[in-house]
Amino acid sequence: MTDMESEELQRRLREAGPEALTDLVRRHLTDLNPPALRQLFRNPHLNRQTIELLLAERRLLTFQEVKKELARHPQTPEVRALRFASGLFWRDLLELAGDTRVRPRIRRAAERHLVNRVPGLGAGEKVAIARRAGPLLVAQLRHDPEPRIVDALLENPRLTEGALMPLLSSDTARPEILSLVARHPKWGIRYPIRLALARQRRTPVQTALGILPHLKKQDLKGIESNRRLNMAVRRRAAVLLGKAPR
Repeated sequence: MTDMESEELQRRLREAGPEALTDLVRRHLTDLNPPALRQLFRNPHLNRQTIELLLAERRLLTFQEVKKELARHPQTPEVRALRFASGLFWRDLLELAGDTRVRPRIRRAAERHLVNRVPGLGAGEKVAIARRAGPLLVAQLRHDPEPRIVDALLENPRLTEGALMPLLSSDTARPEILSLVARHPKWGIRYPIRLALARQRRTPVQTALGILPHLKKQDLKGIESNRRLNMAVRRRAAVLLGKAPR
């Protein structure tokens, strides 16, 4: 097929109606390549009958891009879509898990596969995932010991206060990460976050001291009486309550 013929096929794949599209794919099944397939998947008339033609052509299923598009497409039989999702690269899984147009079961499967892959990924890859992670990934990444991964997670619009709290109450939380949360312009000003950090014995003393003036009297009382906390923090809470430091 010449370049001109290839470009014409791509145009027709992109613009054809339902019946014409199925016939076009059937006649050119052996000519389809990644550029042509990209145009095919852009066609809103791509239906189950045409999808079945693609599924029957083993050569096409060797293309990673085709597997991703078939996993995403609503006309792909769900069993096949789930199978394709399991073999995708982590970036494709992240994209699939966050795409609300994808069927919920496929999205959840993509996220579970990605959760299993995360331990074997590098810090830079985890940072990219943290910025867009869904609930399962947030639960995994929030305890990562690498500060820049947690920093990226704090910028994730899907992160919730409730999802962040287990990190702030963890007995293994790293002090530098707790300070990172305290300094964050969005999370560090929220009262429940401030209170959790002040109650956390692993929060650096200077960070905790900076939080205390923003706490309510009843919460300061609890901090003053908490023997697990640093003495300097407890004394500062007492002063703020109007008591003489012990």
